[in-house]
Amino acid sequence: MRPAIRTALALLAGDAQADRSVPPTGFTARLTLFTAAAMALLTVFALSLSLAAGRLATRWSDDLAQTATLRISAPAEQMDAQTAAALEVLRTTPGVATARALTQEEEQALLTPWFGPDLPLGTLPVPKLIEITEEGRGIDATGLRARLQAEVPGAVLDDHTRWREPLVAAAGRLRGLGALAIVLIGASTAAMITLAAQSALSANAQVIRVLRLVGARDAYIARAFVRRFTLRALTGAAAGTLAGAVLVALLPGGSDEARGVLTGIGFSGGDWLWLPLIPPLAAAVAFAATRGAARRMLERQS
Repeated sequence: MRPAIRTALALLAGDAQADRSVPPTGFTARLTLFTAAAMALLTVFALSLSLAAGRLATRWSDDLAQTATLRISAPAEQMDAQTAAALEVLRTTPGVATARALTQEEEQALLTPWFGPDLPLGTLPVPKLIEITEEGRGIDATGLRARLQAEVPGAVLDDHTRWREPLVAAAGRLRGLGALAIVLIGASTAAMITLAAQSALSANAQVIRVLRLVGARDAYIARAFVRRFTLRALTGAAAGTLAGAVLVALLPGGSDEARGVLTGIGFSGGDWLWLPLIPPLAAAVAFAATRGAARRMLERQS
């Protein structure tokens, strides 16, 4: 039997006599349970925010990667002719699935959030917009710009690269910040459980001396502390994870069109599979922290 399996079975089985050296209730028990639950709750929120931001940035990036916009700025008497010429160029461009000029009503809808509903488009030199949908590997932006410059001098192509790249970079940074937050939460959990274990060991110094007098070894005593604090952390983390999952599930959602950063926070599909990993990881952190604290304190009390 592997040592890891033996250790896990020993933790689950426990020892009633050795467990008497660890207070089942009191300050250390409440502190361990509260710390594990609170940190698990924070981990759920950090994970959901990181995953949601990544999904949002990926969706925006994918949408922008398959579209482009052609803006035509020309005198009013030349606008129709240049628009028709641009549509003809796009019709014969490889990688272009569809290309259509936006109607005046659609342009009005785009400008309404910025200038209000009463903007007189007919009297203003507003550029003509052509919406381009790409297919396959997309368009050769450099080649298309060269053709447009020769045939439609008032046309400017925007392939959304300057919008896509910052989104991808921001998503990477958000994922990194989420991972850093989870690491800090784990370190804080380890620190708090270490303090709780040290407090429990100090409070039960007399019991530990008696156990030593009857022949108990330090490894035997330490195992009782490790088991008790590991199970407390597992229980608290499970409660915190469940509470976090419920709170995240209750957050308002939104349609695919209207979903933003705040309304898109949550888990989707396979993202929920991350949650069952939080309690075992918290228990592993508690196991390592308590084991180290117990060894150090028992050496000092020798």
